Amino acid sequence: MDPSSTVPPARDPARPSRGWVRAAGLLGVTLTTAVAQPSVLMAVPFLAMVAVFGFRGVGSALLAVLAVLIVTTGMPGDGAWFIERAWAVMVAGFFVAVSLRRPGASFSSRALLALAGAGGVAAAVLGLRQGAWQTLDWTVRDRMTGGVETALEAMRILQGGEALPPTLVTALYEAVEAQTSVFPAMLGIATMAALGVAWWVYRRVTTGDDQALGPIRDFRFNDHLVWLFLGGLLLLVSRGSEALARAGANAVVFMGALYAVRGAGVLMFLSGGMSLFGYVLVGLGMIFVPPLVLTGAVVVGIGDTWLDVRTRMRDATT
Repeated sequence: MDPSSTVPPARDPARPSRGWVRAAGLLGVTLTTAVAQPSVLMAVPFLAMVAVFGFRGVGSALLAVLAVLIVTTGMPGDGAWFIERAWAVMVAGFFVAVSLRRPGASFSSRALLALAGAGGVAAAVLGLRQGAWQTLDWTVRDRMTGGVETALEAMRILQGGEALPPTLVTALYEAVEAQTSVFPAMLGIATMAALGVAWWVYRRVTTGDDQALGPIRDFRFNDHLVWLFLGGLLLLVSRGSEALARAGANAVVFMGALYAVRGAGVLMFLSGGMSLFGYVLVGLGMIFVPPLVLTGAVVVGIGDTWLDVRTRMRDATT
């Protein structure tokens, strides 16, 4: 069966289509969380879909050419150049393979399986090579530090060459250290979002369907993954080795992001949607009290693992 034939549930024709809004949101997540080049994370899976599932029309062919240019440009001598492309290729390969094997599965299921497969292979390869993790850490830290230095220099130029506040400089470099320790989780979040963008674009240009991504209110994933979050939390708070604490932190960050989205989906389901005013309130909350907003969404998402509010309410109304 052609995986591109997998279609989401039919939407109400009286309601406006918001498929592009979901894709735009995932694009924003990719751009803000990627520790690799976001364009590569989106281009490689798109090329894999075109190569395996085929393409239709001039639009998809032009996008495929653009994707090839994105993947092949840059500095091949840079270690990060090879690493990010190798990761994107593995994820794309697993995503296509899962789509062929389970064409009826939801996008989130296929994306999580692809991440699990690629992550397992990457961990095995790095574990077999002595010093590979340290080299990867250095590469990621060096790229992030370079980005911070560029941003600081731009701010100095905008301020007429005046020195920046030491507290700001220190905070930015401390953020680099914190993000370096959880870069696998950040990469996982960005990669899953990039897969969503690539899948939506592929379906849009080949079939004209903009509903390849389901609404947030229906977002869910395997309930057993809650143990990954709880196990990571246990490793994080226990007095174990630094490696175990770091593994726990990455599990908590990645699964916390997924549960935050799931919690948002539950709240949107209960409220019947979100108005423009609601989006403004959430945006303000994320600006001024992001820990409070995210923690609340995570708690609701985790609670939904056992309560399954949406299914119960649907059953109650039928």
